[in-house]
Amino acid sequence: MSERPLSAIVLAAGQGTRMRSARPKPLHMLCGRPLVRYVLDALVDCDAQRAVVVVGHAADLVIKKLQEDPGPVPLEFVEQRVQSGTGDAVAVGLTGIPDDLDDLDVDDGDVLVLPGDTPLIQSDTLAALVLEHRLSGAACTLLTARMEGAYGRVVRDKDGRVRRIVEHHDASDAERAIDEMNTGIYVFRRGLLAPALRRLTPDNAQSELYVTDVIEVLADAGHQVVSLVADDAEETQGVNDRAQLAVVEAELRRRTNVRWMQAGVSIVDPAATYIDAGVTLAPDVTLFPGTVLQGSTSVGAGSEIGPHTRLVDTRVGERAEVSESVARHATIGDDAVVGPYAVLDAGAQVVSGGRTGPFYTSGTG
Repeated sequence: MSERPLSAIVLAAGQGTRMRSARPKPLHMLCGRPLVRYVLDALVDCDAQRAVVVVGHAADLVIKKLQEDPGPVPLEFVEQRVQSGTGDAVAVGLTGIPDDLDDLDVDDGDVLVLPGDTPLIQSDTLAALVLEHRLSGAACTLLTARMEGAYGRVVRDKDGRVRRIVEHHDASDAERAIDEMNTGIYVFRRGLLAPALRRLTPDNAQSELYVTDVIEVLADAGHQVVSLVADDAEETQGVNDRAQLAVVEAELRRRTNVRWMQAGVSIVDPAATYIDAGVTLAPDVTLFPGTVLQGSTSVGAGSEIGPHTRLVDTRVGERAEVSESVARHATIGDDAVVGPYAVLDAGAQVVSGGRTGPFYTSGTG
């Protein structure tokens, strides 16, 4: 199996007009983190040496936000000044990968390309895709899924080999009957990707350069193209509007709750409990229905939170009880009792063993 160096290109240049928002789509929040951050974190098991983020709309905002929390994979940023299709975006992304990567020949590298709006993608799925690519020795390995919808169809020849991808807008009735869909996630041999991109033309319904057309270019040149079908089609879903954002967030919250319950936290009603990605919980914490924990909130062992309680960037000690209350940037000591109906303002402190009830607290209680 080849051990070629791997780089990633994350496409995050689009405006996301269907979100109906002044906020750029990559920065819409899911469980307290930007949408695109989940995609970048999924690269952790791929041994990617760098991730090139292709930015465009509100580029400065996206770059600034990601630099605040760069994550485990080193980031580079390149700007696609005119959004003329995914093919052009990938070509722009290649400019962010240095030619002297690991002092190896440029043709020896692999490039993982993925959209920045697929926050449910799992790191083990990407790792499996990269492994399949290296085991097969293919020029390109694409991640596909069995599902319905207006996605690109994977067209094979009579021998079952991948020949091309046809976008939904350009597909015939027969092609639209195909149930193997392109997810927009690929691994390419870097030395073959660049010349293939140069052969793309905007001869399609959208008059754009499609990265999907690279598949046909490579296949027509005699190169092997293979696919890996995702075990769970749901994790390949993109986010294009507020309704899809809500569906994705529900799944991320479910995963978060399961992870904490496996770590020893009791959640009485997981469907009515909301925990941000940056929250820290100790074993034997109990969360009652209506609990919302946001930001960098931490809760010590044995504490009980809820019902109907919201804590934002708040530290709770051990064996504390907080019910039907709101706290922001506050500190609650060990064995303290807060609520019901308490409001703790920024900087408020409830000392160890202290009690506070139905009133507004802005200092020490």
